[in-house]
Amino acid sequence: MDYKKLTIRGISYSQTQSGAYALLLEHEETAVKLPVVIGNFEAQSISLGLEKDIHPPRPLTHDLFSKFVKSTGYVLESVIIYQIIDGVFFSNLNFKCVASQEELILDARTSDAVAMAVRFDAPIYTTEQVLSEAGILLELDLPAIPGGEDLVMESDADSLSNLTAEDLNNLLETAVKDEDFDAALEIQQEIKRRNKKID
Repeated sequence: MDYKKLTIRGISYSQTQSGAYALLLEHEETAVKLPVVIGNFEAQSISLGLEKDIHPPRPLTHDLFSKFVKSTGYVLESVIIYQIIDGVFFSNLNFKCVASQEELILDARTSDAVAMAVRFDAPIYTTEQVLSEAGILLELDLPAIPGGEDLVMESDADSLSNLTAEDLNNLLETAVKDEDFDAALEIQQEIKRRNKKID
């Protein structure tokens, strides 16, 4: 089957469902976006998987499962979002045993599949049918970052921009210690914005 590769374009608060987030996946060639509504925990997990330099004091569920998979000698080869029914996406995790080359396919919620993909740096694919049924064309003014992944969180960036670099680092350390990952990600984004200006 001819699969279409997707990249993570951003995560933002959902405008349609209270307490939910929208994960935006983008087809690289056509710029068609695939919006997936996900929960708060999954949004945090995906965000932390993308932000390789933030380490929670205790492993999240996806971190734990990733370590288990690696300890059994398997790697995640890819994620396939293969179907959408009544607005619900269906995905597979495609594992391969390094030693025997045996393949293992597991059914997964799309949010969990993406959270695993970012931990294994595995590609995410979908079908032409899913793209045509659920894909939308949006013009987004979002800067790309290396690897095509961009984390976009709506935040109170103005209040962070008034803080010193030392204050930001102290806040980041406290947020990670308190497991307030939403705040930690916002602070990390502000630190990155400042570092880009210096470069």
